[in-house]
Formats: sequence, structure tokens, C-alpha cells
Amino acid sequence: MQVGKTFTPDDMKAFEQEAKCALVATVNPEGLPHVTLISSLRARRPDQLMWGQFTEGLSKKHVRINPKTGFLVLTLDRRLWRGKAVWTHAFGEGEEYEMYNKTPMFRYNAYFGIHTVHYMDLVETYGREGLPMARVVAAVLLTRLAAAAAGRGSEVQVLRPWAVGLVNRLNALRFMAYVDGDGFPRIFPMLQGRAADSGRIVFSPLAFDQELETLESGQAVAVFAMSLNMEDVLARGTFQGYRRCRGVRLGLVDLDWVYNSMPPNPGQIYPAVPLLAVERF
Repeated sequence: MQVGKTFTPDDMKAFEQEAKCALVATVNPEGLPHVTLISSLRARRPDQLMWGQFTEGLSKKHVRINPKTGFLVLTLDRRLWRGKAVWTHAFGEGEEYEMYNKTPMFRYNAYFGIHTVHYMDLVETYGREGLPMARVVAAVLLTRLAAAAAGRGSEVQVLRPWAVGLVNRLNALRFMAYVDGDGFPRIFPMLQGRAADSGRIVFSPLAFDQELETLESGQAVAVFAMSLNMEDVLARGTFQGYRRCRGVRLGLVDLDWVYNSMPPNPGQIYPAVPLLAVERF
């Protein structure tokens, strides 16, 4: 993997597309990975990224505490960019603020407008990559073949039925993130991932094997799944290593935390957050 320090003009042009999947991975105060869909992510300069904020969520808090981030951009023509960046500052006005709020996505949105623009200095990028579709298709088929035999069988419902259905949609996009040894979150596609049951996600390492084979048993990982309708769910858990199920080698992730990042009300789903009474004074 060739590491670069700047984006090319073609990279920057590709990032301007509104119809793209753009993800930012952050690190929470406990040192665990978190992933957020931020479609407004684009390159401001060859060595700087920016993105617009229109909802509140954990990632916006994380970057102000720990500025180390990872990013991923996937365009509709299956071109992929990944890398690492450092959050530096945010403004609620200025040229980029005006630009974002004049784009069709936000200009004609009656509910949300960009209220803050965040800036990140590029640390490294791996250039334009292509998805290894032949290996992805094979990994998807192998995972589907063996997933049912890899479930935990727990009575505890971690992922709700809707989320299990989303993760297991054939056309859903799935990604994984973990915190690398340098403290930066690393994010990559994991399109073959599948929920074996509500508490475990499994995958064949046949595709994206360079990233998946570096995972160590006991490592905390985040799995982000989204549909083409921008429905999404984030789950976090512990990588349990590899096991053969029905003759297929599968990686296992046992889930212990689920988060809804969709507007208008992002928040933790599992473990359940107690409802607090609102008192009037």
C-alpha cells in the first residue's frame, strides 16, 4: 500500500460529489473506535479535509477531545480513498460555511442546514483504490453459507430485528474500524460482513484480507452498516478471532454496544439508556 501526504486534483474533484459514501472514524474517550457517515466530507486543499455539521452526535464531541481521525470515501463508480487526518478547528461562518449552505442538499432542506464547518489536516492517504469485486463476491457467498452455524445463541437481543435486517441486506454497505497502534482509527470496507444473530457479526477474510488479518483476538472494533437510502447503524464489540464453521473460516465479532447515528435524534440503543423524567420548575 503506497502512502501519500497529499491528494491529487482528480482525488479532490471526486470528493466534491454529493452522492458518495463518506465516513469519518473517531476515537472515544475510552479509546474505542466510532464511525459516522459524513457525506459533506471533501478536500479543501491537497493537504486538508473539511466537512459540514448539521446534527449533533458523538463524533463531533470526540474530535475536540482526541483529534486523530480516519476517513473513507467511496464513490458510485466504486472508487475508494482511505487515510488518516488530524482535526484542527471549526468555524460557524466563512467562505466554506456559505458554500455548504448553498449546495442543493442543504439549501433546500427545510429541517437541517450546516451550522459548523470542521477542518482536518491530512496525515496520510493511500491514493485511489478499486474494490476487489471478485474476492468480495466470493467472500459474501462464503459468509452467507456458514453464518447460521456461527451464531452465539444468546437470548440477549443486542441488534434489534430491523438492524439485523439492515446488516444482512444484500445491497447494504458494511465497514469496519479499529484503533491502530499509532492511536489513529483505521477504517476499511467489510462488504462481506453478516449478522449471524443479534449479538454476533461474522465475515470471511477472503476480501480485504490485508486489513482483516492484522486484527488480534480481543481487539475492539466498530462495524458500520448502511443502505443506499442512507439508513445506517453502528455496532461495536470485540473481535474473537477466526473459527471454522461448516468448513468456512470466519472472523467473529461479539457485539456489546449499538448506536443510531441517523438524524434527527442520534443516540445509544444498546445497552438501553434509562429514561429520565423531565421535571418542571
